[in-house]
Amino acid sequence: MIDKTVFKDKKAVYYTLGCKLNFSETATIERQLQDAGIRTAKRGEVADICIVNSCAVTQEAEKKCRQAIHKLVRQHPGAFVVVTGCYAQLSAEKLAAEPGVGVVLGIDKKGDVLEYIKNLDTTAGGEWYVQPTKEVRNFVHSCSRGDRTRYFLKVQDGCDYFCTYCTIPFARGRSRNPKISELVEQAQKAAAEGGSEVVITGVNIGDFGKSTGESFLSLVKALDAVEGISRYRISSIEPNLLTDEVIGYVAQSRAFMPHFHIPLQAGSDEVLKLMHRRYDTALFASKIAKVKEAMPDAFIGVDVIVGTRGESEELFEKAYEFIKGLDISQLHVFSYSERPGTQALKLGGAVAPAEKHRRSQLLIALSEEKRIAFYERYCGKEAVVLFEKPRSGMPMGGFTANYIRVESVPDAGLVNRLVRVRLGGFNEDKSALLADEIIEVLDR
Repeated sequence: MIDKTVFKDKKAVYYTLGCKLNFSETATIERQLQDAGIRTAKRGEVADICIVNSCAVTQEAEKKCRQAIHKLVRQHPGAFVVVTGCYAQLSAEKLAAEPGVGVVLGIDKKGDVLEYIKNLDTTAGGEWYVQPTKEVRNFVHSCSRGDRTRYFLKVQDGCDYFCTYCTIPFARGRSRNPKISELVEQAQKAAAEGGSEVVITGVNIGDFGKSTGESFLSLVKALDAVEGISRYRISSIEPNLLTDEVIGYVAQSRAFMPHFHIPLQAGSDEVLKLMHRRYDTALFASKIAKVKEAMPDAFIGVDVIVGTRGESEELFEKAYEFIKGLDISQLHVFSYSERPGTQALKLGGAVAPAEKHRRSQLLIALSEEKRIAFYERYCGKEAVVLFEKPRSGMPMGGFTANYIRVESVPDAGLVNRLVRVRLGGFNEDKSALLADEIIEVLDR
């Protein structure tokens, strides 16, 4: 039992790097600390506790983590600094040696932060608690929204794929998941708290069921039946695990949105093979075609890595043409980063940083062309938008069912409401469509 009097009048700040899953887990940590009486510090306040949830997907992410630690130590002198996340799992001893760090917690300790800060002994420092990844079996639950309208429900953790460029299996361990019944209970709680939209997150969510003998399709069906949740989104799913049955069910479901995020990573079979990906370009293209056939309005986002070892200029050009021909809505482009311990380091054909940047810029420009073209199809049409709380001085924003960002004049009465609008033209920087007319509020 934790003595909550230890935390009387204590304040905390939170810093997160990386994926949506990390942001979800940070929000859960924040809620746990708030339940123990630790208030989230307001802007300008000096905190007593600093939580850093780290990422290790690139060298740049690791660098940003160290920079964040140094900045927090300066801004919050004497605070107890906790570092967790993927970088913490992979480099605990190194991070524990950073000036000001109180404790470093491995991936299996994310749910136990309160246990490690209960004494708030800022004089100790340099401690780290990390279990070897191969021994990590526990699943740390997370269903939280932080300051967002959308909830993020973690349904799976870890990965068994061991792609040659990736450290995630070493940082998060093997694929594992809780029971569907537990996740349904969390979704029901989110609905009771007023949540309208839930994003299903994980490391490799299509692999759901390995721990429990269940299936991702069964999970989708069970969540769809939860009353009170108006929308679900599938955050990211491997193309080889996106089954025709899942596509067919989402197309006719009550609450699953016509929105998919499907990692491609490379647009040539040669590079996919070097990456040890479990599909080829033909399978990927067929999945896109099946989604669009079942849901013509679907938004499809795609991850692509440029400049991996072995990606010659000829293979990049081949990939560019393949991606250009796909009926997708947006790209998330990443430059390949050398990761210690990965099999990719054994490959030849390293790509120069300047060339990685050139290829990245070409794909980013292609992504904008595709996104703007997708948005243009809906100008003048009606759509239902779930509006979010606007930041001070900013327009009110939200998303349509098929993930078009929409902006409108702030109206507190429309926040976290499903609102039918008429879509107009683009905003100034073309990042969103404007709501020309508020037609009706659907969930009052």
